[in-house]
Amino acid sequence: MVEDMDFVTGVKESDLKEIRDIAGGALDGQEISLTGAVHVIRDMGEITFVILRKSEGLVQCVLEKSDLEAFRLREGMTVKVSGIVNAEMRAPRGFELRLTGLTILSEPAPDTAMPVPIGKYKLNTSLETKLSLRPISLRNIRERAIFKVQEGIVRGFRDFLYSEHFTEIRTPKIVAGNAEGGANVFKLEYFGKRAFLAQSPQFYKQMMVGVYDRVFETAPVFRAEKHNTTRHLNEYTSLDFEMGYIESFHDIMDMETAMLQYVFAFLKKEYAKELAILKVTIPDVSRIPAVRFDEAKRLVSEKYDRKIRNPYDLEPEEEVLIGRYFKEEYDSDFVFVTHYPSKKRPFYAMDDPEDKKFTLSFDLLFKGMEITTGGQRIHTYAEQVKKMEERGMDPADFENYLMIHKHGMPPHGGLGIGLERLTMRLLDEANVRETTMFPRDVTRLEP
Repeated sequence: MVEDMDFVTGVKESDLKEIRDIAGGALDGQEISLTGAVHVIRDMGEITFVILRKSEGLVQCVLEKSDLEAFRLREGMTVKVSGIVNAEMRAPRGFELRLTGLTILSEPAPDTAMPVPIGKYKLNTSLETKLSLRPISLRNIRERAIFKVQEGIVRGFRDFLYSEHFTEIRTPKIVAGNAEGGANVFKLEYFGKRAFLAQSPQFYKQMMVGVYDRVFETAPVFRAEKHNTTRHLNEYTSLDFEMGYIESFHDIMDMETAMLQYVFAFLKKEYAKELAILKVTIPDVSRIPAVRFDEAKRLVSEKYDRKIRNPYDLEPEEEVLIGRYFKEEYDSDFVFVTHYPSKKRPFYAMDDPEDKKFTLSFDLLFKGMEITTGGQRIHTYAEQVKKMEERGMDPADFENYLMIHKHGMPPHGGLGIGLERLTMRLLDEANVRETTMFPRDVTRLEP
């Protein structure tokens, strides 16, 4: 046995303070130390404001002019500072730090200037520039706030579903089969076999309903669509849940509505600072209207004098008009569009027994954009095989998936929500790339 062996026992208490320790006045007049990055330097003549950036926000530090020159401070440095806490309502979080000491921990490369003005409220540069300089542009306070709100959405989604007795699952992203149909899949070689990047966790979450009754996942999905629009990505985060023993697909819509109510209340409580930075107004989701697909098309056609061109799907312009209609008529930013035509829904969607041309499915539109697709699934073996054969599919290609139907499944259904689109609509951004930390689209693979 080694007598002087070191043991690791966990996180040790630090003398360094965080914004949460200081805000509220508990440490006013005391000398404290903290670390941070030099976000911006504001020369006011005899004194200089050095704004430090921390994970929680900004800290205003006050330096004498001579001290600034002595320390050779530059934007981008990381530092450890000590100083006296002084109440100052004009400063971020209501306090400032009158510096008594400073240690430089690291500094940028020589003769390097910030490529974008991260100290401003808005970067006021092109989206292309922001994305190309993403590791730097995300240091901007407004840009950071976007992804804190997105964090809050995921936290709220998880917390709510845990409270409703869902089990969180992890499903593979390298798969042998194509869940959604079509050719928009990324193909890859897998040790001599053909494989794909998963378009959806659909098959696996249905399988796990047979194990846990209610399941959910937050994970990336991949679509090899050659769209280069403001609403499409080739990799995005899908918030999925699937639940068994449902009475109808309305149970899925009820659960999503309750989830949105929880998430928005959670954001208002836990992310008020970020909502204020972004000037976000949380929409009312106390009740969400629901309208049949064919009725929605008729309503907007009549009100806005727009001819129905595609009877089987909603065009983006129609989605916008449906959103406008329900905002004008019912003051709702959301609307469920139900009973999509069977022709445009996947083979696992349950057809409406009253009219087989339509399915027991829905999309949720938020401010005129689809953010959710969901519905009831076929749960009997004979019915699923029949629909596959009617579509010219070979059930033998789906042996692993059909195992659940062959050995018994409850009535079930679920949905998938595009996280980036939901964030985009909530923040009223014009392009989904604004709410994607590192977007992947037809032209962008870096950074």
